[in-house]
Amino acid sequence: MKAVVSLGANIGDPKANLDLAVALLREATDVIAVSSYLQTKPVGGPEQPDYQNAVAIIESELPAKDLLALLNGIETAMGRTREIHWGPRVIDLDLIQYGGLLVHDEKLTLPHPRAHERRFVLAPWFEIEPEAILLTHGRISDLLNTDLE
Repeated sequence: MKAVVSLGANIGDPKANLDLAVALLREATDVIAVSSYLQTKPVGGPEQPDYQNAVAIIESELPAKDLLALLNGIETAMGRTREIHWGPRVIDLDLIQYGGLLVHDEKLTLPHPRAHERRFVLAPWFEIEPEAILLTHGRISDLLNTDLE
């Protein structure tokens, strides 16, 4: 099943961190496409360096919660800690959309509940999949024409 994963980093060497995260994704899934890296300002949280962001489209047969666990495992292996909400991070991997699944529980919401508000997700996604549709909000191309973070 096709999944859309956002990647972000702003600690250490963010581009190298994104490269490593993509390599680790390739070991566990079939990576179909990866966007170019986009430098963005942080959204929320404390003062911190700019981010490097990207989106990957992958294929996986894992159940959604297992795919989320895989992403969290990559974050942990790369040294991600969760001390400050919206704080700086070595790597951040978010499952944005997974096939046609609509999920809403305490551990996982699909599609990601704030993806439609975030240019740092939508712009790289549009780059690699211009006809993409966010299940809950419509065409990515239309969403990019709205006021976004």
